[in-house]
Amino acid sequence: MKYMLIMRATAAAVEAYKDVDFEQIINAMGQYNESMIKAGVLLAGEGLSDADEGFVVDFDAEQPIVTDGPYGETHELFNGFWIIQVSSKEEAAEWASRAPLGPGSKLEVRRVTDESDFEDFADNEYVKKESEWREELGTK
Repeated sequence: MKYMLIMRATAAAVEAYKDVDFEQIINAMGQYNESMIKAGVLLAGEGLSDADEGFVVDFDAEQPIVTDGPYGETHELFNGFWIIQVSSKEEAAEWASRAPLGPGSKLEVRRVTDESDFEDFADNEYVKKESEWREELGTK
């Protein structure tokens, strides 16, 4: 099973990190990433730029509206993610619990859907194509 670990930070976490040497943060994240690589569970992971560099595409209107960031309150933003492949929800929770995050930080953990979620639609053209696309892209 694949799970996405979504890194979230509150205003308190952002403030607390200002007092931590950035190289210390890099080293802690690097060690965490390395442990997941060595265990064979890490599929992907990236940090994200500051929210004020981003934008939102809002689909509430007839034509989508693009709005520059920052686009939400701190508790609504996320700063990075990992995608891991593990045997169970419990194992995903174990890896999430090891993340080197401090007070005010949270990891939202969500299962990534797979073919089994669409068994009732196995004859759908795009469900069939999804498998082919995954092969083309070299993903599981």
